[in-house]
Amino acid sequence: MARALAIWPLVLMLALVVCAPAGLGAADWAGISPGTSTIQTVRSRFGAPSRETREKLEGYDTTRWIYEGSRAPAGVKRLSVDFGMVTSAGYRPDLARYFELDPKPQVFDRETVLQGWGSPDKVGVEDGRRFFFYNAGLVVYFDPTGEDAVSMFFTTPQPAPPPASK
Repeated sequence: MARALAIWPLVLMLALVVCAPAGLGAADWAGISPGTSTIQTVRSRFGAPSRETREKLEGYDTTRWIYEGSRAPAGVKRLSVDFGMVTSAGYRPDLARYFELDPKPQVFDRETVLQGWGSPDKVGVEDGRRFFFYNAGLVVYFDPTGEDAVSMFFTTPQPAPPPASK
């Protein structure tokens, strides 16, 4: 999973600069959808974050809101939402680019994920951990048993990854 987490910042940075236009039906959770939800949407849903960080990414000012502890939504250890996205209309610093959800144990088991988001477009194993990949913009990593989600990454719709080389 550490290797997967190391790859995601690169994928997400690319999504910032070369992203699908807003509103193409990204996977969502609790009323947040990358490419359509704004800072105001997230604030009205969850209130002020536990902490906020700012950084420049590919020349753009971006913001990350982190909800953890008592500010995290019910059933969640940590929620982080990254704002700042290039759209066909230009750069939108208030638009949610992606978010990561770290659920508490036994909140999103494999069956719950399947019921909520349907069959994945790809199932794989990386570093001994099962993952589900959805072209709609969701990647779910499970614990070593393959039954309990430990990290869920929501992005704008993504192309399917290439098949593994043999």
